[in-house]
Amino acid sequence: MAYVVTESCIKCKYTDCVDVCPVDCFREGPNMLVIDPDECIDCTLCVAECPVEAIYAEDDVPDGQQDFIKLNAELAKSWKPLIEKKDELPDADAFSKVKDKRQYLER
Repeated sequence: MAYVVTESCIKCKYTDCVDVCPVDCFREGPNMLVIDPDECIDCTLCVAECPVEAIYAEDDVPDGQQDFIKLNAELAKSWKPLIEKKDELPDADAFSKVKDKRQYLER
């Protein structure tokens, strides 16, 4: 069971989670991160580090966000690995409180 980055990450892209990942399973897109399910070892370290609570175990992804399981797997194939912490997006603090951000996802 892999971990999944959900909608809360969109337009924030905090990378605290990347720093603690022992296997470098995070992939970086224009305005969010995803987890490569083939690389994730289910260590749970990233969950506590996410300031917007965007990361869930695959079996615990909230209702209405289940499509992010497939989306993480799909985007992980084309997005580049991110192996060290970077600055969040400029409007991350403002967008961290926004719900329903799917329309902002950039592929």
